[in-house]
Amino acid sequence: MNSKSSELTCNTGTIWKRGLYMLLFAFLIGVVKFVTFSVVVLQFFLVLINGAPNSQLLAFGKSLSRYTYQIMLFLTFNSETQPYPFSEWPSDHKALDE
Repeated sequence: MNSKSSELTCNTGTIWKRGLYMLLFAFLIGVVKFVTFSVVVLQFFLVLINGAPNSQLLAFGKSLSRYTYQIMLFLTFNSETQPYPFSEWPSDHKALDE
């Protein structure tokens, strides 16, 4: 077996492993979309009742947006960093490109 074919096998194995992670994150993004929609609806009613948005929901909504962004970067091969739960949950103080 020459080095090119073993390199191709290694890369193919890596691609299949990434594909499994991509399936997981495709499922997770569906869950995140549901949670985000729930936050949107809850925030809307809180603004109707209180006249102002809830600061904790604002921060959570922002972190959900950043998490969605990280997942999309990974799914589109623009990032090799696997999002949460394989790395930290995106916080409010981190830049979007991280």
